[in-house]
Amino acid sequence: QVQLVESGGGLVQAGGSLRLSCAASGRTSSRSFMAWFRQAPAKDREFVALITWNTGYTYFADSVKGRFTISRDNAKNTVYLQMDSLKPEDTAVYYCAAGPVGGSRSSNYDYWGQGTQVTVSL
Repeated sequence: QVQLVESGGGLVQAGGSLRLSCAASGRTSSRSFMAWFRQAPAKDREFVALITWNTGYTYFADSVKGRFTISRDNAKNTVYLQMDSLKPEDTAVYYCAAGPVGGSRSSNYDYWGQGTQVTVSL
């Protein structure tokens, strides 16, 4: 079992920044890949970024490349999503996920957090 708890969401103006955190507990070693997804109202869940616990390999969706950074602190079992130059279209509920297989498909991840709301205003 792996438990994931997100934090750091909120309301920010366009062009601003937010940092999301995902604290993982339980058998985190069983899930090599950590990812962030987001879901806007009436839209499908969308991949944002991923990172591996061991090598720190990262991969980003084209829509956030160059604006978002993903990192991890292995000692704290925490993954971060630094979001800069935010746009109104980044507004969504952001979810942290863990899985044994990486990639951008949500079905590759079997543990999910409860989500944290990010709202970007004009």
